Parts: sequence; structure tokens; C-alpha cells
Amino acid sequence: MVEVVLRAVRVDVGSSTPLLLLEEVAGTRVLPIFIGAPEAAAIAYALQGVKSPRPMSHDLLGNVIVALGAQLFAAEITELRDNTFYANLRLLRDRDEINVSARPSDAVALALRVGAPILVNDDLMAAEGRVMELDLDDEDEEDDTDAPTEADLVAELREFLDTIRPEDFGQ
Repeated sequence: MVEVVLRAVRVDVGSSTPLLLLEEVAGTRVLPIFIGAPEAAAIAYALQGVKSPRPMSHDLLGNVIVALGAQLFAAEITELRDNTFYANLRLLRDRDEINVSARPSDAVALALRVGAPILVNDDLMAAEGRVMELDLDDEDEEDDTDAPTEADLVAELREFLDTIRPEDFGQ
């Protein structure tokens, strides 16, 4: 497994679909995964540290896992089959490991909330990973005005969510 970090949530210009960019920690490859708008919003909220008065779905799932005496050990993106990515939540309870199938977007949203690592299958990263210049971790350099900040990415996602219509999903 390859450990990755969420580098960006972008909106694909051609399809107006949110896109996760998962970058390997010890390398230069990025795994792009198209996701739904609600999941993109949940991930954006996690990135911003937004706390709602009542638990959102991913917060609720995290609370249920803890209430059952378990912890999320890792979120794993495991395969691509028929143009659909698959993921597993690896839970530990006592000394038992429990694997739960999940959508990658939900797995990432939950991992971000509880601080669990995000992993990608080696073969999947080799087949689908792309080398991209993201330059998102140069935020400390004052003269780098072209690199988008986390706030820019969240604003871009909010604009997308404000303009999307229900009929856009029926295409």
C-alpha cells in the first residue's frame, strides 16, 4: 500500500464534476478520483474543520465506530473495476481487524475527520497514478501568488455547489 494525502478537491472543467487528487507521500504520483458533490462538500467541511451543531453523516459514522469500541486504522483505496473505484475501511476492535467496504469519497471524508491514514493499493497507483505538478505545499513562500490555497479550493468547491442543479446528475 502507498500512503497518500489529499492534495486538492477540484472541479473538472469539462464535466463540472468534483475531483479528489490523492498524492503519494513518498513520491510524485497523484491518483485522481471523480466524486459526487455531497461527498466533495463533506470533504471540504473536514478540511476547513467546520463543526455542525449536530453530527453530519461522516461524523456520525466516526462516533459509531468509537462507541462500538473500535478505531479507524486506515482508509484504503483498493481497486478500479468497470470505471468505479472501491475502498475499504480498516477498523480495529480489541485485536480484531474488521474490513468494511466503502466508496473512496466516504473513506477519505471519514479518514480526514478522525486522522487516519489514507492508503492506495500499489498496483492501482501504478496503473492509475499520474505525475502532476500541484505545488500546493509552497504556501509559506510569499512570492508564489499563483498556487491556490486551501481557502481558494474551498471557495471553488462552494461556487460549484451553489451552481449545480439536480438535473445535472441525470445526464
